[in-house]
Amino acid sequence: MDIMQTIKEQIENNPVVLYMKGSPNAPQCGFSARAAQVLMACGEKFAYVDILQNPEIRAHLPQYGNWPTFPQLWVKGELVGGSDILLEMHEKGELLPLIQSATAATDA
Repeated sequence: MDIMQTIKEQIENNPVVLYMKGSPNAPQCGFSARAAQVLMACGEKFAYVDILQNPEIRAHLPQYGNWPTFPQLWVKGELVGGSDILLEMHEKGELLPLIQSATAATDA
């Protein structure tokens, strides 16, 4: 399967997906650690893809989303951004409602 198709399916099939280095419980960089912590603080389930284990995704995702760095958070098919954006949204109280609305649709 084409790697861009794989990325598209991951983003479309998961209401909340974090592309990161490592896993939420064992992040491999500070930015990924912060992004995962902020997401876990929302208390909702989210999917993640370890780009270190998936070099093709690591190589092609920046083109897919036109965003050069990792981590990348996608919610309901839209790129939200990286760890700085997530942290800022979390501090403003904007991240939790976004994550809850995305995950609520799948719980119904």
